[in-house]
Amino acid sequence: MPKRYFDLFEDLHVPGRWSLDDPVDPRGPEVDVWQFERGSRIDVEGRLRVPVDRPGKSLDFSMTPVGGAPVVHARVASLLASMAPTDVQLVPVEIEGQTEEFFILNVTRVVKCIDDKASGEVQYWKPEDGRPEKTGKYRAVHGMRIDPSKVGDAKVFRPWGWMGALLVSEEIKEALERSGATGTKFKEV
Repeated sequence: MPKRYFDLFEDLHVPGRWSLDDPVDPRGPEVDVWQFERGSRIDVEGRLRVPVDRPGKSLDFSMTPVGGAPVVHARVASLLASMAPTDVQLVPVEIEGQTEEFFILNVTRVVKCIDDKASGEVQYWKPEDGRPEKTGKYRAVHGMRIDPSKVGDAKVFRPWGWMGALLVSEEIKEALERSGATGTKFKEV
């Protein structure tokens, strides 16, 4: 039986849920919010702070608005670190009004696995688009499907060329569901 994989994203329909803002460095330097989407380890000095944009019920899994950095409760962080230690980096953060531990989940694994033919629609940047640095790269991916045979041993990863997506194995999905992690939503890819 082929392995199954899922796009993991924040469930925006949790009643009364909080909404987080982008991470900031309390010492002053601006935080490159896109670094959490590059699929590589990062160096962070000190502890970042994640402001609460809209107060409400805290979630075990949330995403920041720009750069889509996943913010996870310590319980989820521990689960992911134990099941996919080479795929993730956990960056400790402070969240306003929270005494419990939270982390930015930095996914360090990138896999070239998008199945262009099986996906609903795939568009590439072309020379005539006037963005030479993007020519030949994905411009849009709708109804993404991946080729599971290309994933290898990755359990938490970003698909090459469409780094905003956060993909997890069925094993990770089921573990998050068993743990009762709030804020998670999955779509099979």
